[in-house]
Amino acid sequence: MTAARDTWTIASAADAARARARLARLVADAGVPALDRARLLSALGVRLRRALDAGGGELTVTAGPDGRLGIALGGPEPWRHTLDRPGPLPGPRDAPLAEALLSADEDAAAVLTSLAETEELLRLHREELHQTNQGVLALHAELEAAALAQRDLLDAERAARAEAENARRLLTFLANASAVLHASLDHEDILRRLPELLVPEYARHVDVWLMDDERTPPGERAAATVTAARTGRPQHAGPRPGGLPGVADLPASALSPDRPLLCLPLGGRTVQGVLTLAAPGERFDPDTTVMLLELARRAGIALENARQYERHRDVAEALQRAQLTELPAVPGLDLAARYLPATHGLNIGGDWYDAFSQPDGSVLAVIGDVTGHGLRAAVIMGQLRTALRAYAVEGNGPARILTLLHRMLRHQQPELYATCAIARFTPGEPEVVWASAGHPPAVARGPRGEVRVLEAKPGIMLGVPLPYEYEEHTVELPAGSVLALYTDGLVERRAAGIDVGIDRLARAVQVLGAAELAKLDAAADALLKPMLRDSEHDDDICLLLCRTTSG
Repeated sequence: MTAARDTWTIASAADAARARARLARLVADAGVPALDRARLLSALGVRLRRALDAGGGELTVTAGPDGRLGIALGGPEPWRHTLDRPGPLPGPRDAPLAEALLSADEDAAAVLTSLAETEELLRLHREELHQTNQGVLALHAELEAAALAQRDLLDAERAARAEAENARRLLTFLANASAVLHASLDHEDILRRLPELLVPEYARHVDVWLMDDERTPPGERAAATVTAARTGRPQHAGPRPGGLPGVADLPASALSPDRPLLCLPLGGRTVQGVLTLAAPGERFDPDTTVMLLELARRAGIALENARQYERHRDVAEALQRAQLTELPAVPGLDLAARYLPATHGLNIGGDWYDAFSQPDGSVLAVIGDVTGHGLRAAVIMGQLRTALRAYAVEGNGPARILTLLHRMLRHQQPELYATCAIARFTPGEPEVVWASAGHPPAVARGPRGEVRVLEAKPGIMLGVPLPYEYEEHTVELPAGSVLALYTDGLVERRAAGIDVGIDRLARAVQVLGAAELAKLDAAADALLKPMLRDSEHDDDICLLLCRTTSG
């Protein structure tokens, strides 16, 4: 073997063994690490075996100037290998086979030691990997648990939002429906509105049975409806129990065997009737049922208020009709009157008109208005009307009558006031004497259509806590003249002052035609049309027309 290159012929197993032993000594002396030597010699042994099986070959070892060692095995299956040599390449030296065998054991021992160390490192890495895997599995479990908890929270939040939205929707409907029901004082209107509010969202159909309604006998009602009316407790009748809060369960009704019924008493302390609902679907929702229970209670209160109002209205209207006087028929004077109650409230107030003869043959035409509304105003109006007639029978004139009425009202009803105007017509005389206590001015029309407003300063209102003596005024009204007496409800509106209304009334009186004046009732109707174009008025209206004739 030369310093740079050496070749060995491999023709037998002995040649192969010697070549392997020499190469092992060579790389060992060159300082090649035992693990690299073992890998090289193991690979070389396999290749030498194959070369022998193929008929032999040549093994060439080359030491390059770059410090690398090249090994090449020629033959049918050429093989090359290159490795670094840490030290200088020694000279050629034969290695006995026994020594080579022992050296091979040392290399094997080094490889086994390295393998043991590697196995120990692998074991440690495997344990670390196992622990890491356990940590990852635990982390995954925690993440999965956190994800499940978050999903549960989201589901709970969605459910809570849905419940809150449903509650808001039910409360909004309850508030709106209550406003609709309590806005009416007509119980028939309330009964009409209930189905409109509930069908079809909350009931398939609705039946309302009032306790005093004798049109449908109890035998033709559902048993649950009759039970609810008798006990005052809500009832549910269906093929299956409803389990609704505050509602008792009964078997299915023969009138509705397949669809549940919910029978709710109308009212709180006093049951006005029963509201029977057929379920809009398979069953009634518990939250919706709570809302329906409250709506039925409020509907009952609205019905009770409406009926109480209707009873008071009937009494008030009867009292009002009793206070209105039938106008007398007297020579030389035609009379026509109209009374219209306010479009809001109890339809009763303190407005009145009157006309009657005095002992001397004259006729007094009276128009008046007690402040306020309701039964008290109507009662005071009746007292004033009676007292006025009593004072007139004694022969007192308009001013004296008002003075006596003022004194009476001031002492008997110190917190109540009234306005009044009195006109005295004397047969055969063209002059009319009148006096006013805080009342809107009368409107006079002459025979030729000229119109004037009697704007002489009126006295104070009746009942004002001051002593007062009223004055009389005189106006000339020859035959064919018309005097219009009225209360402020005819001319006063919120959108405009009373003066605008008086001017409008004066124009309406001026444009009255001959046909209307010939029949005073037609004239009264003709005056009301332009004055009530808006059809809504917050106060009662009295109109008294007086037309002088020739006899």
